[in-house]
Amino acid sequence: MQIPLDLARTLAAVIDGGTFEAAAAELRVTPSAVSQRVKQLEQRLGRVLVVRSKPVRPTEAGAAVVRLARQLALLEHDALAAFGGDDAASARPTTVPLAVNADSLATWFLPALARIAETHAVVFDLHRDDQDFTAGLLESGTVMGAVTSQATPVAGCLVRPLGVMRYTAVATPAWVARWCPGGADAASLAAAPRVDFDRRDDLQGEYLRLVGADATDPPRHFVPASNDFATAIKLGLGWGLLPGFQSDAELADGRLVALGGPPVDVPLHWQQWNLGSPLLDAIADGLTRDARRALEPAS
Repeated sequence: MQIPLDLARTLAAVIDGGTFEAAAAELRVTPSAVSQRVKQLEQRLGRVLVVRSKPVRPTEAGAAVVRLARQLALLEHDALAAFGGDDAASARPTTVPLAVNADSLATWFLPALARIAETHAVVFDLHRDDQDFTAGLLESGTVMGAVTSQATPVAGCLVRPLGVMRYTAVATPAWVARWCPGGADAASLAAAPRVDFDRRDDLQGEYLRLVGADATDPPRHFVPASNDFATAIKLGLGWGLLPGFQSDAELADGRLVALGGPPVDVPLHWQQWNLGSPLLDAIADGLTRDARRALEPAS
């Protein structure tokens, strides 16, 4: 059994675009032609490949085909780039989907990508997620590389350490005076409002467990953007954990105070498909270099 590459690329366009119409516009064919290609591929493989929802999403079999299409597109780019000159690789940049956590995206990640884009024909499709979940996007084939807290390589991937992002529990002096007048001990923190990034964010919960506080049911604000999350803490909505780039200046001039207790260190790793791709390796080298300048060294 063989997978026709043009049909695999059509399926990838459908998943990337979210609809058959978007894929048709990308491929410059009619939506009917896209639908026929997907049906032809499903019939050939004997598998349903697409859940026809809004947006569409791949089945487990479909995700495998999309992963193949993306791997082939990357290898094709590398082969054309090796020819040099004004070829297809330089005329049309290849799309590289990557997954990254919010705090890395807000600091060292984008400058690294900008430098890579200066010397390589590439455009990036970024997927933001918690560092504990980005590896899942790599495993499903949604992305080619990911910043993740997972040190164990995803099947078929390479991994390298980036460094440690260190977080300190902080709040405004007014918040501390209101909620922890006797000091930020375990009992007061368990009942005080905190700021979480989203409902999957367990960083503040980890800190509470480290200081012996009950982390099961505190009042929680949810602010799902890195800069806005920090702003919410600085405005006194609640306490939270901030990395140094978002708190050092405020701690120095007294606008924020540290709540005490140990810092929470989050080791970060880079994982990528093991394809021997010069482009993907160049991306990894650039990201690793910038990460190791910005982050605490891994122990």
